Amino acid sequence: MSIWIDFKELRSKLSFEQVLQHYKVELKTKGSQHHGFCPLPNHEGKKNSPSFSASLEKKIFQCFGCGAKGNILDFAVLMEGGKPGDGDKLRNVAVALRQRFGLEKNTKSSPSKEAMTALPAKKAGTVLVNAKLDFELKTLDFDHPYLRSRGFTDETIHHFGLGYCSKGFLQGRVAVPLHDQLGRLVGYAGRIVDDSIIDEDNPRYKFPGQREHKGITYEFRKSEFLYGGYRIKEPVDDLVVVEGFPSVWWFHQLTIPNCVGLMGWSCSEAQAKLIIGHTKPNGRVWLLSDGDDAGIRCAESFSRLVARDRFIRWIKLHQGKQPTDYQEAQLRNCLNQ
Repeated sequence: MSIWIDFKELRSKLSFEQVLQHYKVELKTKGSQHHGFCPLPNHEGKKNSPSFSASLEKKIFQCFGCGAKGNILDFAVLMEGGKPGDGDKLRNVAVALRQRFGLEKNTKSSPSKEAMTALPAKKAGTVLVNAKLDFELKTLDFDHPYLRSRGFTDETIHHFGLGYCSKGFLQGRVAVPLHDQLGRLVGYAGRIVDDSIIDEDNPRYKFPGQREHKGITYEFRKSEFLYGGYRIKEPVDDLVVVEGFPSVWWFHQLTIPNCVGLMGWSCSEAQAKLIIGHTKPNGRVWLLSDGDDAGIRCAESFSRLVARDRFIRWIKLHQGKQPTDYQEAQLRNCLNQ
């Protein structure tokens, strides 16, 4: 990743209370210290002893059972299954926390203004953006005919965890698992299977809405990550960028690697930074936006944000076409120009 992180500054801006809430850690207060059972996944020691202590003011913690201790970022790394001293893990966790709590460079230390204004003034409080889900959809139908009618194989369907949802918020839609840059499940999108009923109240895609639980507002922002971006572990020579989910699935099925999706026609600044970070300084970014007016707008916004840092090439598709309308030889020929 080329995003520069000032770890000292980030530690000062992060709220330990919000980080604990994000990981669903509940502690009891005694003076300036907070105590409870150790939440660390690699905790070794008595499970029924309140050996964990944290100072929210100093942003440090210690477990007298397993011996783990450190600052707020060390805690987050441990909660994500990492180890102290793992620089790559620390960097990834820091990027995710900075984005989740609206602490982008040159912003104030409190949650972003955009996030706070999404709440009624009298209920303003903690806002968690793209928080990790504590559940997975278990009753999806992986054999529904819709995806196979689009030409996708069983391997592709299972690789992306796609399945038809028959109840709940995504009823009548194919559920698409959404993972952030660390690979954590942060939500599901839903693609309607009957295009004839698409209208203003029943859009082609549904995304998670805002919700509140125990005084915390959970907010989903697709503009903060790239679909499939977490699968790219290090900068690559060639990165393919598309608009929609099916195009990412299609490139995978055709064994054309390193394809990510914007989840729409617009490219945000956060997504542009991730695209730049996923591409080597001398690498190339290939944009295959859809062949319509929205695709042209996508290319324009994309170029403004990415072209100053990386070489890009816009592959202009025929009017009304999407990448899924092209066969492997045609797409490979485009990418070899």
